[in-house]
Amino acid sequence: MAALGWLTPRRRSATARSVLAGEAAAEAARRSSADAALAEEAGQADGAHPEPAEQLPDFPVFGDERAAAFFDLDNTVMQGAAIYHLSKGLYKRKFFQRRELARFAWQQAWFRLAGVEDPDHMQDVRDSALSIVKGHRVAELMSISDEIYDEYMAGRIWAGTRALAQAHLDAGQQVWLVTAAPVETATIIARRLGLTGALGTVAESVDGVYTGRLVGEPLHGPAKAEAVRALAAAEGFDLARCAAYSDSHNDIPMLSLVGHPHAINPDAKLRRHARERGWRLRDYRTGRKAAKVGIPAAAGVGALAGGTAAAVALHRRRR
Repeated sequence: MAALGWLTPRRRSATARSVLAGEAAAEAARRSSADAALAEEAGQADGAHPEPAEQLPDFPVFGDERAAAFFDLDNTVMQGAAIYHLSKGLYKRKFFQRRELARFAWQQAWFRLAGVEDPDHMQDVRDSALSIVKGHRVAELMSISDEIYDEYMAGRIWAGTRALAQAHLDAGQQVWLVTAAPVETATIIARRLGLTGALGTVAESVDGVYTGRLVGEPLHGPAKAEAVRALAAAEGFDLARCAAYSDSHNDIPMLSLVGHPHAINPDAKLRRHARERGWRLRDYRTGRKAAKVGIPAAAGVGALAGGTAAAVALHRRRR
């Protein structure tokens, strides 16, 4: 791992693996959402008890079913990285050794100090996680993720971002998490927050057992935009009427895809980019961290056209 390379994030465009990761995430998200809907109809889904939604002037538009909202997870909806909280829970359950937990701790410490998501650094985190779950059953990780949410994540949800998500739900719109975290963990978080579903990194499994490989690549940067594009095509969303929320400049491809981009707890590069384009900014951090980055005032909503979603034959063409 080239530590100095972490300090100079590189611009990346969508690649074939990004498209593959995005399409796989969209298919997995739609499948999980459909399963959740069936469970709710049967009276099995958990009831969510969100706090009252924050009032947003003329947005989101009530009853616009062709609009949806897409939320990044790490440091946008939740403080810290979901993969790190997941690793702590797996370590507690003896999935791996102390030296591997120390590696995760170092990776998380670097992330907090640098304040950015470098693709090489995030790839290393994902590779570590894949080696841990290899050979375990998908159902096992789903069950454990539910427990880990209560132990490490529930108390780290940003109330302000949660209220924004609820505003979209109250307007009758779908709300999706979009994250590099494993789709199984992301789906649990989305369900516990009462959201529609989650787009996440898809790990390959055979007969319900993880192989230690990914489908495509981690859902990061351009891959997130591809996942949103694929889901929009499948669900009939008009991207120009959709909203997206993130803290990281790495998500500029996803934010630029929609008509209503929002910078939430933004890093320096995203804050500068958002101000230049008139995107709405919100910062829910407090204390010393907020003082370091500054708390930007809310800006007007940009009106960037997301363009037409490309026709995507979701994972079926690879079956």
